Amino acid sequence: MSIDVSPQSPAARGAEAAAAAAAKSSLSREAWGEAALEALALGGLEAVAVEPLARRLGVTKGSFYWHFPSREALLREALALWEKHETVDARAGVDELSDPYERIVRVFKQGNASYKAGRLYLALAAASDDSVVGEVVRRVSSNRLAYLYRCYLDLGLSPIDARLWSTFAYATFIGNQQVHRDTPAQFPAGEDFRAYFKLMLKTLVPRPVGGPPAGQENIKS
Repeated sequence: MSIDVSPQSPAARGAEAAAAAAAKSSLSREAWGEAALEALALGGLEAVAVEPLARRLGVTKGSFYWHFPSREALLREALALWEKHETVDARAGVDELSDPYERIVRVFKQGNASYKAGRLYLALAAASDDSVVGEVVRRVSSNRLAYLYRCYLDLGLSPIDARLWSTFAYATFIGNQQVHRDTPAQFPAGEDFRAYFKLMLKTLVPRPVGGPPAGQENIKS
């Protein structure tokens, strides 16, 4: 007696459902989203594909379809995770700082701390012609600029000056990521980066009349 295990047979469908259920218990929707971000950082938007991701994660495609109806749904999940990482998570512990200079320093430090995050942003920016990606990239950039703008306002700058300084700072941040990706060997590292970071602070944060910004003497790069 033989058992029908053709793709459409009840036995095959039952096995696939069991495999998907097992995969679901060991791999979350968020894990798929993070894996998609990793692939995107390494290979761009085209690298977000179901089969290669499943192989990399060591699961079947059944795990993917348990969580997502389509590749676009996975991409939206990945973008939502990225937006949270770059806005809510990036400012964890920053808003509690009463000194706006300290807040700007913390944001700069966190923004320059991850090479992978920089590659991911540049990969997403390169794919911003895609309507789904472009909407999120613009929203994240707008959120970052608005936050920096508020920090510069809190330093005592006028609205016009705060807009100019925050734009200057953000443009420098994006430029750092570009240089780090394209010519990593020439980007400052170690002691050189600490000197470079101090130069950035000196250049990107205006000194108020009467002395350095409050807390500057305590900053350690």
